[in-house]
Amino acid sequence: MRQINYFEAYLDDFDKIVIYMSKQSYEGNSRLFYLEDENGRLEDLEIQTIEPTSKNYNKYTCKTQKSVEIGKEYHVLHEYARRCPLKTGYITKLLAFDEQFSYDGNDLGAVYTKEKTVFKLWAPTAVKVRLHLDGISYPMERKDRGIYEVTVNGDMEKKTYLYYILVDGSWQACEDPYGKSSLANSRYSVVVDIEKFKDERPSLPELKHYTDAIIYEMNVRDFTAQNQDHDFEHPKQFLGVVEENEHTIQKNIGFTYLKQLGVTHVQLMPVMDFASVDENNPSVFYNWGYDPAQFMTPEGSYSSDPDDPYARIVELKEMVHQLHKAGIRVIFDVVFNHVFEMEDMPLAKSVPNYYFQMNNEGYYSNGSGCGNDFDSKRAMGRKYIIDCCRYLMEVYHVDGFRFDLMGILDVDTMNQVYEACHQIDKNVMIYGEGWNMPSFLEGEQRATILNDYKMPHIAHFSDRFRDVAKGQTRIEEVYQKGYCSGDLSQLAMMKDVLSASVSDAYTYRYFMEPVNVINYVECHDNQTCWDKLKECCKEDTREKRIMRQKMCIAAVLFAQGIPFLHSGLEFARTKYGKPNTYNSKDDINWLNWERKNTYETIVEYTKDCIQLRKDHACLRYPSTQMIQEHVSFGDIDATVLCYHIHDGQEDLMIMFNPSYREFGYPFDGIRYLLFYNGRVDHEIVNGYLSIQPLSVIVLSKGGSR
Repeated sequence: MRQINYFEAYLDDFDKIVIYMSKQSYEGNSRLFYLEDENGRLEDLEIQTIEPTSKNYNKYTCKTQKSVEIGKEYHVLHEYARRCPLKTGYITKLLAFDEQFSYDGNDLGAVYTKEKTVFKLWAPTAVKVRLHLDGISYPMERKDRGIYEVTVNGDMEKKTYLYYILVDGSWQACEDPYGKSSLANSRYSVVVDIEKFKDERPSLPELKHYTDAIIYEMNVRDFTAQNQDHDFEHPKQFLGVVEENEHTIQKNIGFTYLKQLGVTHVQLMPVMDFASVDENNPSVFYNWGYDPAQFMTPEGSYSSDPDDPYARIVELKEMVHQLHKAGIRVIFDVVFNHVFEMEDMPLAKSVPNYYFQMNNEGYYSNGSGCGNDFDSKRAMGRKYIIDCCRYLMEVYHVDGFRFDLMGILDVDTMNQVYEACHQIDKNVMIYGEGWNMPSFLEGEQRATILNDYKMPHIAHFSDRFRDVAKGQTRIEEVYQKGYCSGDLSQLAMMKDVLSASVSDAYTYRYFMEPVNVINYVECHDNQTCWDKLKECCKEDTREKRIMRQKMCIAAVLFAQGIPFLHSGLEFARTKYGKPNTYNSKDDINWLNWERKNTYETIVEYTKDCIQLRKDHACLRYPSTQMIQEHVSFGDIDATVLCYHIHDGQEDLMIMFNPSYREFGYPFDGIRYLLFYNGRVDHEIVNGYLSIQPLSVIVLSKGGSR
């Protein structure tokens, strides 16, 4: 940030220098300024404007006689001969900077062979860079487009290294932004023979449409943290996720349970290196991991040995491999919108200001709430995101990405991420949080729901579905109900969200196509659905609350769009009413496997809903046109929602009754009862059906499947 020291100077354009002088030093006044190059030569600066700032500084805007050469060391002097380094300013935000320095090579980082390792770092504003490798320092040579490079002969596999960068007047030590592994707590990057870990992508059944996916969000640590009976050999680790648990004391938990559930995709909360857990003492600290430190290095606290640079790679790959063997695709939750602490990040140290949204006054954008919104519009920022995603797909065979606070990033970047990933795997899924965050990025450029029509292959979480079905989510709105929790005034909006919010029949259109819609009532954020229902439906008995929990799950799985389940939703997961448990320790966040047995009826109900969705393609329409042609709605006494799907191949009537009243449903002819608060086999209903309170029913004209 600017205006911290008595005297500061920033390069904001190739011929523009902005100077700040504190009024506590020489009253902030100087009649003259000079630019000093690395040979000690002085150049007069032309003062163009002088203005006071709100921080009790005078701001001088000066013009140079000739363009400043990027990568050279300069100082600025005022008339009293005090000097300060000329620091990187707004110049990195200019198109001209990208035109001069952006690099399109695919060889950044440490490229290893047994004979030599080539190290390349993009650092155009740096004056000097040295590689410190295994205790030895190597000067790096500046190449075209701001690349620093050095080749070290010999076998450097598993050697540790850091870059030392002279920039903005001081030396900065940092890890490799393109580092593939590290020692514990990001102390050093490590040279990796990544070819050892490259193999063929697994062969999985084709994912014809996003709407064929059933996504299950889980946290590596939470999945196996409850280990009171020592059911898991590797609790809280990558390998624990894929341990078989059929014959442990708590039978059919963990991976064994997951395989039986029927989901098609697992979305893993952050598994790449984050800074908010001490990898040497992981049980002392807890964090979900939305504090990225390294983007290509797996998280060490999830490995068996965080100081073994290969253990975290091998074990993450093995977890993904075993999930694939079980027929489950894997989504990585990636956090490119912000970082943990910008000042400590390799990206910020290698090219100050470049990778983060900043205005011409030197203030950083704070749409993420972390004070360091990523700048995906910069050519190398966009390249970095794409390079990371390509790498994770090529090495770990990940099947897609969920982008945290995707609205901080720009539309063009997200479209290019999809295109790059689609070239690797045509079944890839890309989706994220399309919330409209108040960043410095122009609104029409943000990757938000409002701009979903600009991103045909990107899906967004539907906050509308969440709030209409379950009720408002914020803690101050915990008592507000949704349709499934008993607010019958939401009937029309429930019709909208069940049809993927792709028309303006009930309210304004929210999404272009059903493949752009992620439907959910619970995710890792905010209260669990069970805790929310406990607060907003205090009048309900436990048995009635179970019925409402089931109805919320059915709404997600029977709606048009893409269903999303948070792990434990299907056995009434509780976090004891806490709304944001990102650092609330294991006993709040873990999956309590005892509840799986306590709430077995919800588990079986969820499996039934999943199977019904898989059995009936009409619940998975991939286009708005198909929904408009084949989906219609009615209601009974403005209470029971009647959701009709008829396309010539199938004819389903799905009814939701969130009230305490019983209703009758007369009809002509016979119907096949497929689902009545759970699957029903081969039951024929003739002319009339009783709709019990808090029920979900599925009838078919065409058979008993």
